[in-house]
Amino acid sequence: MTVSISNIKASQSGAVLSGQVARAVAEARIAAGYSIDDLSLTTGLVHEEILGVEEGLNADPAKLKRIAVALKLPPSALLVA
Repeated sequence: MTVSISNIKASQSGAVLSGQVARAVAEARIAAGYSIDDLSLTTGLVHEEILGVEEGLNADPAKLKRIAVALKLPPSALLVA
């Protein structure tokens, strides 16, 4: 892959989107009164996976869906912050 202005812009917009998703997940978890460990037990994801989502390192749609179901939210709620 070559480095170009368009590649940099695309990667930056992905980082912003990932940050918005991370913030939405953390806010929804806190609003529901869940700790990361509580959410881990409910979703079947390990603590580090949830932490990765909340830090914007992993926005895997399958994980987001499991988190949304556990928090009794439509999956789309975590995709739009």
